[in-house]
Amino acid sequence: MKRFLLLFLSIMLLAGCSSNANVERANTDILNAGWADIEKAAGGKKIRLHMWGGDPGINAYIDEYVKPVLKEKKNILLERIPMDTPEILQKLETEKRAGQAEGTIDLVWLNGENFKNAKQNDLLFGPITEKLPNYQQYYDTKSLENRYDFGLKTDGYEAPWGKVQFVFHYDSEKVQDPPETIEDLLSWAKDNPGQFTYPDPKDFTGNAFIRHLFYESAGGAKTLLDKGFDEEYANSGSKELWESLNKLEPHLWKKGKLYPNDLTELDKLYANGEVAMTMGYNEARAESLIEKGVFPETTRSFVLESGSIGNTHFLAVPANSANKEAALVSIDFLLSPEAQIKKLSPEYWGESPALDYSKLTEEQRESFDEIDRGKSVLSPEELEDAFLPEIDSQYVNWLKENWTNEVVQK
Repeated sequence: MKRFLLLFLSIMLLAGCSSNANVERANTDILNAGWADIEKAAGGKKIRLHMWGGDPGINAYIDEYVKPVLKEKKNILLERIPMDTPEILQKLETEKRAGQAEGTIDLVWLNGENFKNAKQNDLLFGPITEKLPNYQQYYDTKSLENRYDFGLKTDGYEAPWGKVQFVFHYDSEKVQDPPETIEDLLSWAKDNPGQFTYPDPKDFTGNAFIRHLFYESAGGAKTLLDKGFDEEYANSGSKELWESLNKLEPHLWKKGKLYPNDLTELDKLYANGEVAMTMGYNEARAESLIEKGVFPETTRSFVLESGSIGNTHFLAVPANSANKEAALVSIDFLLSPEAQIKKLSPEYWGESPALDYSKLTEEQRESFDEIDRGKSVLSPEELEDAFLPEIDSQYVNWLKENWTNEVVQK
């Protein structure tokens, strides 16, 4: 009996090894295949896109535009399955532990910590970006925003789908010449006491504001990305940051004795005319507030010459996707100028494209330019020129904790 069990286990182990070897060979074949062969293999397939489903505009973009166009042009049937990203990763982990070579997820929307966890746990198929014609033709393949995701190298395992960007909003009736540099901002605040403030850095927006000053103080985004999280370097590179914030403090709203707890409170101060500026991690967010009469019609936006931190989000293919070719063809379509233009349209998502505007044809640029995002939204060229990638997410907590010691308690 014991001999039989040992023989059975040996056969099962060999079968598992054989199965894994077959999967590896199939993956290698896909990555080595020509694009025409990938498209041919994708036809007639169904893919399951698992993604956060909490925004009606985003859902409508997928269901009303992407799904029918993919069916018509690529003969791919897309099914959108709403699910929070951590749950998606948990599902992939469960399937991996169970040895499920053909999983239930073909395409996933992710970035930041979720990408870090997926990559480190070998849950993704790739590298994929070198296979995507639209990525190679219309995207800046060398840019930091595409090569890094919150400080982690993407290594081609995810393709940029879109981005949002930090901007300052201001009332153009009160601010004729918005600041262009951090020094200009400090001078403006000094000349206009009480008219500027920023949220407590425990809030995401407040933290993003001081990260801009930290980038400049510590030698720029590339230096911070190359080093990863380095507390010793952060301590030595943040001296100018704390000096600037302490110089700014006495000229802030309430003389810096009180800070808005979050962006909602800062927006209220701006809407009530108590301060002349607000800010936010979405270059187009003021438009809906202007239309609702919350923000004044004279609201405009600006970014600093040193840059504007942006957050890129990506698409990736799970390692055990049963329809990898169809997933690749779908991603390539979602990255196309056609799909990115539609995504920019306020009728659906209204989000900035991830592609390189300068690589578009004149006709494609005209299509982008025809979309009216509103007077408060900066041009694609200005936003793209200013874009700075996120650094290691550990800096968020580091800045939050040190701001209390270096600014509040001094």
